[in-house]
Amino acid sequence: QLQLVESGGGLVQPGGSLRLSCAASGFTLNNAMGWFRQAPGKEREVIICISSGGFTDAADSVKGRFTISRVNANNTFYLQMNSLKAEDTAVYYCAALRRSFCGVITEFDYWGQGTQVTVSL
Repeated sequence: QLQLVESGGGLVQPGGSLRLSCAASGFTLNNAMGWFRQAPGKEREVIICISSGGFTDAADSVKGRFTISRVNANNTFYLQMNSLKAEDTAVYYCAALRRSFCGVITEFDYWGQGTQVTVSL
């Protein structure tokens, strides 16, 4: 059974950091993995992706602030978020693709339930 479970969301002050985790079960090393987010009243935004070979790609809105990593041994991947801004407030979803590379992503094939990240004083 394919399953993605996020953890690590919460409230953080502007300029702070937060790390989200995603436990992926049923997936293989051949799946590219990533994160997208959705803020109230806004469309989903694909923010970052990591290929099966470890290559990463990030949206301009988070480039230089967010990084993605994966631990293949336990099929877990992470989103490290630094220098957070109020506009990063959203529900964050970990997600997977059927393919091994990231490329242009219009929508992921699988995703979890999401975890809320709120950036506020």
